[in-house]
Amino acid sequence: MTLSLFRTLYARLALGLFLLLVTVGALFTVLSLYSVREYTAAINQELNRDLASNLVSDRNLITDNRLNRDALKQLFALYMNINPSIEIYLLDRDGRILSYSADPDKIKRNRVSLEPIQTLMAHPDAFPVPGDDPRSHDRRKVFSVTTVPFQGQPDGYLYVVLRGEEYDLAESMVHSDRLMQMGAGALLVSLIVGLLGGLVYFRLLTRRLSVLTARVEHFEAGEQPEVEPVTVRGDDIDYLTVRFDQMARRIAAQLELLKDKDQQRRQLVAQVSHDLRTPLASIQGYLEALKLKQQTLSPEERSRFTEVALAETHRLGTLVGELFELAALDAREKQPSPEPFLIAELVHDVVQKHRPGAEEASVNLGISQAEPVMIQADIAMVERILDNLISNAVRHSPENGAVNVSVRPVNDGGEILVSDSGPGIRKEDLEHLFEPFYQAPGRQGSGHAGLGLAIAQRMAELQGGWIEARNRTSGGAEFRVWLPLA
Repeated sequence: MTLSLFRTLYARLALGLFLLLVTVGALFTVLSLYSVREYTAAINQELNRDLASNLVSDRNLITDNRLNRDALKQLFALYMNINPSIEIYLLDRDGRILSYSADPDKIKRNRVSLEPIQTLMAHPDAFPVPGDDPRSHDRRKVFSVTTVPFQGQPDGYLYVVLRGEEYDLAESMVHSDRLMQMGAGALLVSLIVGLLGGLVYFRLLTRRLSVLTARVEHFEAGEQPEVEPVTVRGDDIDYLTVRFDQMARRIAAQLELLKDKDQQRRQLVAQVSHDLRTPLASIQGYLEALKLKQQTLSPEERSRFTEVALAETHRLGTLVGELFELAALDAREKQPSPEPFLIAELVHDVVQKHRPGAEEASVNLGISQAEPVMIQADIAMVERILDNLISNAVRHSPENGAVNVSVRPVNDGGEILVSDSGPGIRKEDLEHLFEPFYQAPGRQGSGHAGLGLAIAQRMAELQGGWIEARNRTSGGAEFRVWLPLA
């Protein structure tokens, strides 16, 4: 349970904040104590800067330019009682200790370094300047110093340690526990306040991450997460939330698309099986009839059976070819090779190609408008689109009807319109018109598999264009093809 608790980001942030505050608090305490000691030592040395010289002058230690040793002994005894926080030492010119006011059993040095003494005398305002403590081999303390003359000898020094052993002992007894209590209390209060503030702030930050984590878990479990509007305020969490919602919607849409594609594939397999079975059964039937009755059939009947079987093989070949073409277009294996050309010229050629078939069906095929529009497209694909639309229009137009083709520039592109005078397209068929194998009711026996419009739409989209169908108010259907300008 404890291990799982610290797996959350909030718990880890809280633990990290606690450790950081403890480290910072401890470091702050150490630095504060050191700074307080240094500050106190500097103030003490500043306040007692002239203590040594005042002792020499006030206690009449110098008489006739000589050191009065009796007065010095009285000074030692006096200050041991009046001010036990200081220790007085008499040094010769080389720093050797000649006399002192401290307990002789506790003196560890017989001389002190002259470097800090000379530094303080040369720079009286340089604080703090610690000097050697005769009671220790390594401890250093602030001091006050002045020169004194000796009889028949060069000048010496009166060396006053400002924070002697008695001061250290009293400070440790009186203030040590109190300082520790105050420091520990201040550290504890700072930790609690900082930790509570950090926990509240981290909770505000991680709350949105927890919501996002719940969404991810629901999505992973197959549930569609509820998408709430999130305003991107610039931080990474909101940005991540918005991106996840977009990704979830996109994945859900792609899953739905895959389901639709799978359903279409199933329908395609079923439809292909049905459409292939019909011509195959017809071919098989006529060939079996030719085999079984070839002795009794007249030459005219054999010729008719052969022609029907051959027509069915052509129909089967066309269906298989359209299936392969549609599969290649859907898989993007067949790519256009666009080039600039005048669409009106291609329209004239395609209309001339279909005019004999239209005349045979008693349909008037013509061009009502052909403006010189230069488009950027694949000529073979555009011709394939026109072949399909014009042949459909001729097939669905009644006898003595009319099919009109026009070309005009529209919205940075060229538009081709193919209209017929047939019965039009039922409203419920318009939305399914470009689906593979879709045939309006009553037209399943037309000899076409319903792949032509699907192929035409794929070709137009591959070239950056589109196709749409509608019914004209005057009657008949109209197909519009738009392709980009060169």
